[in-house]
Amino acid sequence: MRADDFPPITDDIREVWSRFPSWDQDTNMNLHMGFIVEDIRAGYARLRMPLKPEIMQPAGILHGGAIASLIDTAVVPALGGVGVEPTRMVTISMNINYMGAISDEDAVCEGWITRQGRSIVFCSAEVTGANSGKVCATGTLVYKV
Repeated sequence: MRADDFPPITDDIREVWSRFPSWDQDTNMNLHMGFIVEDIRAGYARLRMPLKPEIMQPAGILHGGAIASLIDTAVVPALGGVGVEPTRMVTISMNINYMGAISDEDAVCEGWITRQGRSIVFCSAEVTGANSGKVCATGTLVYKV
């Protein structure tokens, strides 16, 4: 786990991001997918996506689009952990490499900032099986903040 490489977030940032991904809404994409925040640090976040039938392929493995959504969402609280306001970020590009499949366990994604400028932030992410630790996908993302 990369969490130890990143400092804890401040109490005021924790207060803002404690509501993620609901943002006091009854529903949104992240809630529908079932994302659960496990850790937020300055420049780092870890999210879990529970395995459920709605996000599986007919072949019995986790759908690549669900994995992509997890990757894209995991870096959002990582950005928030360095003080970026929730409404002030948008994905510019995302590249994903699928390296394996998840079929009978939750997916866990670690997302982190690799380089941050004034308005452009580069991020990376890695998705593993929650129990096996097997890497199933990696991603690189660029965000406009």
